[in-house]
Amino acid sequence: MLDSLTLEQLDRLQQLMDDQPYVVLTGAGISTPSGIPDYRDNQGVRRGRQPMMYQEFLSAPESRRRYWARAMLGWPRVRQARPNVAHDTLARLQSTRQISGLITQNVDTLHDQAGSHDVIELHGSLHRVLCLDCAKRSERDSIQQQMEAQNPYLAGVDAVQAPDGDTLLDAAFEARFQVPRCPYCAGERMKPDVVFFGENVAQETAAKAMAAVEKAAGLLVVGSSLMAYSAFRLCRAVVDQGKPLLAINLGKTRADDLLDLKIEMSCEQLLPLLAQRLSHL
Repeated sequence: MLDSLTLEQLDRLQQLMDDQPYVVLTGAGISTPSGIPDYRDNQGVRRGRQPMMYQEFLSAPESRRRYWARAMLGWPRVRQARPNVAHDTLARLQSTRQISGLITQNVDTLHDQAGSHDVIELHGSLHRVLCLDCAKRSERDSIQQQMEAQNPYLAGVDAVQAPDGDTLLDAAFEARFQVPRCPYCAGERMKPDVVFFGENVAQETAAKAMAAVEKAAGLLVVGSSLMAYSAFRLCRAVVDQGKPLLAINLGKTRADDLLDLKIEMSCEQLLPLLAQRLSHL
């Protein structure tokens, strides 16, 4: 049962989204029910250790060895994650054209798995690996098989899962690790096809996201603190265009002062209720 305030907010959300479809921007909060940890707490403060920065990853083989040793142990949980009811609901709303499209900060492909189409992945996908030497891409599963074959000493090692397929692994396990080689050029500068901290979103991707926002009637943020500028700038653009900016998010967001409406409730609970209301129009 919803309290009176949440019911009132849900009524308002439905009214705002009745006329024309909004574009939806999702963050880590939509995937935590699928077992993928997020970066920040309800106050927007980063949990745990600082993630590896892009320049650090590029700077030395030791950094790439540390990254891939941890990522090899973290990948199975990402690969096994499945969409939850929030992903499924957004896919259904898109199929009925009650939302105009999806932009996600997540790198887990759960929107695609749920049936959403033309998802704009602001930060890329962990399911692909990019060679920084020859610029060719490989499937992560094939690179995972290579790493597991070359590093059998890590079989059975238990590591605590961290965001984006990372793990908390004792440094003693990293020194012997053999980093993956590119299947095309044998280069050792392999990188997950995601935007690292300190790295810019590809211009083409940023332009597609901005175009989607410009065409939509407004923007609904789902499960994001909006601390990453790549997402926050889209919110600023919506406000500058005089269109509504709405959010379903537990806790603080960077755009709290800009929001027309914010409902602090889990998205897997609220989105099905919203979809049920919109489907009755």
